[in-house]
Amino acid sequence: MSRSSSTKKITRIQREKMQIILDAALDIFSKHGFRGSTIDMIAEKASLSKPNILYYFDSKDEIHEMLLSNLLETWLEPLKKISPKGEPITEICCYVERKLEMARDYPKESRLFANEILQGAPRILHALNGPLKKLTDEKTSIINTWISDGKINSVDPYHLIFSIWAITQHYADFDVQILAVIEKKNAQNRFDDANKFLKELFTRLLEPTIKLKEPLW
Repeated sequence: MSRSSSTKKITRIQREKMQIILDAALDIFSKHGFRGSTIDMIAEKASLSKPNILYYFDSKDEIHEMLLSNLLETWLEPLKKISPKGEPITEICCYVERKLEMARDYPKESRLFANEILQGAPRILHALNGPLKKLTDEKTSIINTWISDGKINSVDPYHLIFSIWAITQHYADFDVQILAVIEKKNAQNRFDDANKFLKELFTRLLEPTIKLKEPLW
């Protein structure tokens, strides 16, 4: 049994060593994907021997699964904060801002997640069908209530959330493309500029005083 799955108490030094391995693995997996990564590559990045890596983790799969498990908790947190008691457009715009902050602060994690999804999510499909779906259903119910109460325009709540995911994660997964296109003088402020733009975009979309010719769904 690997150190990571052992029921024995893990010492501080062991915990620190495991974190070094996980940090190195995150860098390798986010660049090369699961299939293109090896224990040897992780060991080299962590400046540890392969036997040392395998002392703490049984396999590449176990390291990858632990990274994804830790990531999912972080990934769900911004969505959890949408409150039915808040002002609807503010709640949604704050969610957009939190997702942009994640794109800025956790680009490797975002690419790790994207790589897993592109492979069909074999290691996290249960979580997508479980906790993620449950939480998304709860938040779309809140959005539907706001729509029924006339507080925001009529939109498909699921596609609203999907569009937020797609737009905000673009700033992590395609940051190289953004930096290649955007003017250098604006590169440093790209996340702040994106937040301002997206706040206006979603406010205009959702503002109930704007009469759409037809409902969006």
